[in-house]
Amino acid sequence: MGPLLKLVDSRVQKAGKHLVAVPVEREFVDLNPDHNYRVVIGDSRRMSEVTDDSVHLTVTSPPYPKVSIWDEFFTENSASSYDDMHEYLNETWGEIRRVLVPGGIACINIGDATRTSNGVFHLYPNHSRIIENFERLGFVTLPYVLWKKPTNRPHYKGKGAFLGSGFLPPNAYVTLDMEYILIFRKGPPRSFPPKDHRRYDSKFTKKERDEWFSQVWKVPGARQVVNGLERRVAAFPEEIPRRLIRMFSILGDVILDPFLGSGTTLKVAMDLDRRFVGYEKLPQMAEIIKQRVGSNRRPVEFLEQGRVVNELVG
Repeated sequence: MGPLLKLVDSRVQKAGKHLVAVPVEREFVDLNPDHNYRVVIGDSRRMSEVTDDSVHLTVTSPPYPKVSIWDEFFTENSASSYDDMHEYLNETWGEIRRVLVPGGIACINIGDATRTSNGVFHLYPNHSRIIENFERLGFVTLPYVLWKKPTNRPHYKGKGAFLGSGFLPPNAYVTLDMEYILIFRKGPPRSFPPKDHRRYDSKFTKKERDEWFSQVWKVPGARQVVNGLERRVAAFPEEIPRRLIRMFSILGDVILDPFLGSGTTLKVAMDLDRRFVGYEKLPQMAEIIKQRVGSNRRPVEFLEQGRVVNELVG
């Protein structure tokens, strides 16, 4: 591994109601150029293993603020209030902006949340808060996808999965059975040379174009049970990153997932001949990631916040 390189970069901080970039000194790791797939066991709020303007597409599903399965995660990171939870995520959003190439795309899968606080039931609109924060960082907001999960449809049994007063007006509540795939771009669109072969080799069919670029996707969800960690692992099915990677990147591009979980985005990036870097905070997920991608028989470099700790050949 090459030497550490020091340089001045920006870190996102809050000034009043605005997100601002504050210069800080960083250390970047000169990664082994022979590896196209890298997993960092560490904190994506400081992606010092990824250089500026080096990622073409981010596809991720972060912890959802105010969704109970993620309460422990946020509490462990001293983010107990709704605002604190989003401030935690904002640091990763700032890093995404730094590492994306000009014209690079970020796709964020997020769901809204509902809670009863002090006896009052109300909505926590995570998707709108994330849009607001990305725009403060200078991103261009693009039309988003509504992901409707057929497995989340309510079933009648008494009041079923519906909330509130059931069959009695006026105090029943709409059930959240969709999530958002928010799409942002860093500045103007990417440009390519005429007849760029990687771009033309990455084209999709008319059927794919018609289905993928419609706003509502009906894709069954995926519940992952990983040695008792299912409540701590994001569970989107392979079809979601597969579509997004095909839609917003070309062959050979670098894909980033800063909340990697069990490695779904990495596996799909391998399948689609893209390069990849991902971050996962839980060390115990490393073995799960290895199991998921082992069948690809391609080397994956594992790092621990700046140093190689393991190398996997599937």
